[in-house]
Amino acid sequence: MSIDEYGGGQGPGPEVLVVTTNDVPGYQVQQVIGEVFGLTVRSRHLGSQLGAGLKSLVGGELKGLTKTLVETRNQAMQRLIEQARARGANAVLMFRFDVAEAADVGTEVCAYGTAAVIARV
Repeated sequence: MSIDEYGGGQGPGPEVLVVTTNDVPGYQVQQVIGEVFGLTVRSRHLGSQLGAGLKSLVGGELKGLTKTLVETRNQAMQRLIEQARARGANAVLMFRFDVAEAADVGTEVCAYGTAAVIARV
């Protein structure tokens, strides 16, 4: 699959392939641009916190918190892709997420990786 065929749906502009590997089979890294990241911090919704407190008594998935974390991760990844695209990359290699508590008021999510230009060999 070519980068043009990737169709990752990350928004306007050229597609940016995001992978967790060091390389992409069938492609050669032509240029390493450098580290890119997308960062967001989200506070917890009061209703989700109350629901989580009650759910912790009986067990089970914390659906409100799960939804918030998914949205937060997606936003961090979108920011990563925008930064890579702005720097001229068509790929992000070694993609990772880092999640941490932010001063007990929310969750910090950082998406990071190495922006690169790759081409089919």
